[in-house]
Amino acid sequence: MTQDILIVLHSESSTPGRIGHMLAARGHRLDIRRPCLGDPLPPTMANHAGAVIFGGPMSANDSDDWISREIDWIGVPLKEDKPFLGVCLGAQMLSKHLGGSVGPHADGLVEIGYYPLRPTEHGQGLGLGPWPEHVYHWHREGLSLPSGTVHLATGDTFENQAFRYSGKAYGIQFHPEVTRLTMHRWAVLGAHRFVMPNAQHARAHLDANLVHDGPVKNWLTRFLDHWLSPAA
Repeated sequence: MTQDILIVLHSESSTPGRIGHMLAARGHRLDIRRPCLGDPLPPTMANHAGAVIFGGPMSANDSDDWISREIDWIGVPLKEDKPFLGVCLGAQMLSKHLGGSVGPHADGLVEIGYYPLRPTEHGQGLGLGPWPEHVYHWHREGLSLPSGTVHLATGDTFENQAFRYSGKAYGIQFHPEVTRLTMHRWAVLGAHRFVMPNAQHARAHLDANLVHDGPVKNWLTRFLDHWLSPAA
């Protein structure tokens, strides 16, 4: 029987998007938890095939008790050697759990829109086929690479875009889960952020989506197969 995938979200209305659709298509039931709303996280991953922590408008540096508990909880899948994926905020939480740091760009720049992505030699060596040349972002902070991590992809504004820890834990700073419908929603709710340095306006997001979304979707398909593979 295919095990559940633990899905950690950070608002009442957020969804796992394309990642959720792809996991469900592989036969996994999604066990959705929202610690920010009081949902507990499991003390063991015995009943789950993996865990994904998604993004959110908060910072991994915020003082809320649930944030520190969530960062500490990441030790559960790491200790049990279960597949773990952190997306944007989730990647920053993974970095902090491992002793890294999270903070703003030195020049106050942000990534909101599509920006170039370049795999490192290690990223190319994963056997995932071609990485997308541009990926979707929505963040003001970046992360450091703690000791023991492997750098998988880099970018122009924030250097650390993807990394791996151990054999089964990954952090990605970008958002391959975002569908065009979600992009429309974010563009409305987050329109006030388009004035921030280096942010792209909504029209540019939607135009770039038509060009870059196909390669992102293809890469995500290969990545999830790799992530859930016992050989990974």
